[in-house]
Amino acid sequence: MRITHISLHNFRNHAKAAVEWAPHLNVITGPNGAGKTNLIDAIHYLCMTRSFAAGSDQYVVAEGEKYFMIEGSFEGEIRSEFNVSCSYSRGEGKKMFVNGSPLDRLSDLIGMVPVVVLSPEDQKLTYEGPSERRAFLDGFISQISPSYLRDLIAYRKVRRQRNKLLQEFSGPVLSLKQYLEPWNEQLVDNGSRIVARRTEVLNQFRRYLAEQFETFSGMKLKPDLKYQTFCEPDTSSSQIREWYENKLEQNLEKEIEREQTLTGPHRDEVIFYLGDMELRNYGSQGQHRLFTVALKLAQLFYYSDELDDLPIMLLDDVFGNLDKEKTEILLQTLQNHTGQTFITSATEVPFDKLDCSPGSGNSRFYLENGLIEKKQ
Repeated sequence: MRITHISLHNFRNHAKAAVEWAPHLNVITGPNGAGKTNLIDAIHYLCMTRSFAAGSDQYVVAEGEKYFMIEGSFEGEIRSEFNVSCSYSRGEGKKMFVNGSPLDRLSDLIGMVPVVVLSPEDQKLTYEGPSERRAFLDGFISQISPSYLRDLIAYRKVRRQRNKLLQEFSGPVLSLKQYLEPWNEQLVDNGSRIVARRTEVLNQFRRYLAEQFETFSGMKLKPDLKYQTFCEPDTSSSQIREWYENKLEQNLEKEIEREQTLTGPHRDEVIFYLGDMELRNYGSQGQHRLFTVALKLAQLFYYSDELDDLPIMLLDDVFGNLDKEKTEILLQTLQNHTGQTFITSATEVPFDKLDCSPGSGNSRFYLENGLIEKKQ
C-alpha cells in the first residue's frame, strides 16, 4: 500500500500544505520544531484514525483555529486507488471519509491501510507497565484481523457494563450472580477468542523478532517473549472458555469487594526477554533501544508476509539515537524492503548517499518555517 498525495489544513503548525510522495523512501529533514513529525502523523491519522504523537484530537488543531482537515490518496497492488480524509472540529468531533463517503464507525478504517510506527515514544513498550504492551498487541492484531477488532470493541463494552453492575448493585449475592450471568456469557465469548488470537499471533511473531534482532543488533543474546494471561495460553477458544468460566466463578467474591472485573484479557501481560534476562527489569538502555527497533521491524515483516498489500512504515526521529553501524543496517533494511517508508530526521548526514534520481522511487524533503521543499 502507498500514499501518493496528502494535503493538510490547520493541522498543528501546517496551516496549508500539500505533498506528492515517492513510492519507496521519503526522507524529511529540517530543524527541530519545523513540523516533520506532524507530516507523518497526518499519514497515521488516515491509516489509524488517530495521532501517534498526541493524546487527543483537540491538541492537533492549529492554534487559534476551530478545525483541521487531512486528505490523502492511496493505491496498492490489490486495492485500486482510493481517497481517505479526516476532519475534526471543536464541538462536532472527528469524522472519517473514504472516497467522500462518511464511515459509520471509525474502526472500519483500521486495516485498510496497514501502518507500522517507530518513534521515541515506543521506548515505553519495554520500559513501562503491561498496558503499553497490551496496546501494542491490540493495535498490531487489529490491523490484520477485523474479527479481532470487533471482539475487542465488544469485550470493552461488556466489561464496562459488568463493572457498572458490580459497582452499583446492592442486593444479595445470589441475585447479583443472576444479573451477571448474561454479561459473563458475552465476556467469556469475546474474551476467549481474544486470548486465542493473541496466542496464535505471538507464537508466530517470535520468529520474526528473533530474525530482526539478530540482523539489526548483531548481539548473540536471543530475544523472546512470554504471554501471560489468566490461563495457559492456547489457540483453542473453546478450551480457554472452560478456564475462563471457572476463573470468573472463583473470583466473584474478590470482584464484588473491588467492584471491578478481575479476570480477562484486559489484564494480560507480554514479557520481553534477552536470553534469560527479563528486559524490563535488567536490560541496559542500549538493549532496550535495539529491542524496540527489532520489535517494529518484526512487525513490518510480519505484515509483509501476512497481508496482500505491503504496510507503510513511519520512522520518527529514530536515527539520531543510533551509531553509524546501526544506522547503516537500518537504512539498508528499509531500502531492501519494497514497501513505502517515511523517515524524519534533524540531520541529513545518514541520507547523503540516498539515490533520489528520477525513477529511483525515493525522495528527500526539507522542511522549515512551514515550507516543504523537495530536494534534488
